Amino acid sequence: MDIPPAFPFSIPERLQYDLTWTGIKTGEAILEARDHGQYIQLISTAESAKWVSLFYAVEDTVTSTLKREGEKESFGAFIGVPYRYRITLQEGKHRRDKEILFDYPAGKITHINHLRREVREFPLKGMVFDPLSSFYYLRSLPLAVGKSVSIDLFDNKKTYALEVRVLRKETVKTPAGTFPTLVVKPLMQSEGIFHRKGDILIWLTDDERRLPVQLKTRVVLGSVKAVLVGGKY
Repeated sequence: MDIPPAFPFSIPERLQYDLTWTGIKTGEAILEARDHGQYIQLISTAESAKWVSLFYAVEDTVTSTLKREGEKESFGAFIGVPYRYRITLQEGKHRRDKEILFDYPAGKITHINHLRREVREFPLKGMVFDPLSSFYYLRSLPLAVGKSVSIDLFDNKKTYALEVRVLRKETVKTPAGTFPTLVVKPLMQSEGIFHRKGDILIWLTDDERRLPVQLKTRVVLGSVKAVLVGGKY
């Protein structure tokens, strides 16, 4: 597990994206970080355009709640520890409604499948993240081309070491501006926050903010690209 040297981005933060499929705008997505005193909320939402929803509706909400206090010191300079994770997802006929609770004092993770009414417990040891908070944690780590970083991740009822490879530097032009970036590739062993079919590539700004300005992933029908169009950051 890699320890971050510092927390790189401001809160509140709001990043707005256009979602495209083969160059056609198909929806919008938002990434937010909100300050709630003792807690930090990280929220990811995605929604298909009305015309797309007629034949393939997408309505996804992912929330990760971090607790500022408690075992924070073991997470280096990061903002807090994972406390609660909830994903409600509808992509066509595919649905998910799951929740993960992190109990560090008891050393356990509770996984709840709300659709199946199933509750299971798993051991919790060391620094473990959910899929959304792991993405923000990645932004706080030192990244270098040709190197990899490791993040312990709980998803799909298992804990594993997520390897993220830093592939190359690339300049990306978006409606929000032109950015020098680092292209990273998470080697997911589970679906994460996307119902995906292949690799995910993420373009992070090559500066202290590590803004995600572009993302590309395979989904059920082809590939989807998210491009930064605005926000508060």
